[in-house]
Amino acid sequence: MTEHRLRARALDVEGCAAVHRATLDVLATTGVEVRHDKALTLLVAAGARVEGTRVRIPAALVEQALATAPRSVMIAARGGGEPLRLETGATYYGTGSDCIFVLGPGARDRRPATLADVEAMAALQEKLPDIDFVMSMAHPHELAADLAPVAQFAAMLRGTSKPLLMVPEDATHLERFTEMAAACGASDSWALYAMPTPPLVHGRESADRLVRCAELGVPMVYATALLQGATAPASPAGFLVVANAEMLSGLVITQLAAPGAPFVYGVAQGAMNPRSGLVVYCGPEEMAVQQASADLARHYGLPSFGNGGCSDSMMLDEQWALEAGVTLLQAALSGVTLLHDLGYVASGTASSFEAVVAMDELVRYVKAYLRGVTVDEESLAVGEIAAVGPGGTHLARRYSRQHYRDYFMPRLIAQESHEAWQAAGARSLLDRVAERTRDLRESEPSYRLDAGALRALDDLVAGAR
Repeated sequence: MTEHRLRARALDVEGCAAVHRATLDVLATTGVEVRHDKALTLLVAAGARVEGTRVRIPAALVEQALATAPRSVMIAARGGGEPLRLETGATYYGTGSDCIFVLGPGARDRRPATLADVEAMAALQEKLPDIDFVMSMAHPHELAADLAPVAQFAAMLRGTSKPLLMVPEDATHLERFTEMAAACGASDSWALYAMPTPPLVHGRESADRLVRCAELGVPMVYATALLQGATAPASPAGFLVVANAEMLSGLVITQLAAPGAPFVYGVAQGAMNPRSGLVVYCGPEEMAVQQASADLARHYGLPSFGNGGCSDSMMLDEQWALEAGVTLLQAALSGVTLLHDLGYVASGTASSFEAVVAMDELVRYVKAYLRGVTVDEESLAVGEIAAVGPGGTHLARRYSRQHYRDYFMPRLIAQESHEAWQAAGARSLLDRVAERTRDLRESEPSYRLDAGALRALDDLVAGAR
């Protein structure tokens, strides 16, 4: 678990309470659409007012769901790795899902993503120590839509032992996913990510995943897909109310399906460039509402899900470096529990092996910064200061050697003299990232499934065909 001392806030307690009250008003009066028979049956039985598929949810149902939702959600790793304990105060870092393009060597050549990219990306992330969880980063264009999620899951299981986050379009394969993960060492080593249909609609597929995940005990990461000024009000506060209404009504459905079902609150994200109409990932307004929404999740005591370490740039260039660094730090400061989309390029349409390697380095930098300053007897160093005295040096002291072990020591970021940099080839950051990426991808895999697990996995994939 990564615990950070430094945090930012957009909403104080009073601000969170005001958004919560407005959300309860929306849920009780405007309501939400729920296009799923079993979810509607559960809501009627619990006392919600249902007219066709429009559901108006009383405040008491929301408060009951908040009371039964777990404050800590566990996702195991396979092969004895560290599990994720999702709770407020912890932050884990991971990639994103289903990019339709991959940027090639040098992150300039763009080509359609393939199933081989899914496994190769998972295998690369297995070797990156500061990537905590894995998403597919590629949607295989060569596979039919109904088979793609199963094939993706198998490819990720072959490539990494780290916890996985899946984004299937429906609930068809959820039991099979659990069997596949069990065959590879831990049935509870994955979670599911889904979205409602904005605004305020839980469509049949989304609601089906809410209900089935709750029944199966699979952690549900539910996140909005709103756009400010389009599917949500243009004001940040109004956007938050709609986003919160979607999240809390989704939480109500999961807790009615199975009280205590694991649920991760997806923080509000989504902005549209009003000139082009394109969805952007890195606008300042988007990051501001993400911060406020993370404050709401913390107010409720729920683990949260947000994004950072990504870029709207079409390639790895100066804009990419600026946006990836800024959004990673902003998201980490917000305190989101699962921080995803590391390595996304081109507004989430493309992934890049080099970008993921660079983000692993930047995550280490951000972790070092967010540790902040510890103040205790040891760190105040009064005795050490006295031992060295005026005009002395701390350079050769044991105290210095011990504390230097906690410093950020870069692998890719240049911190040498000009002469040393020239002697090493005067390479740019992207040169160093490209070389590091090649070395990692060409080295022996650091994780392999045994033959029995591979056979079982192949059989389960074949059964899905």
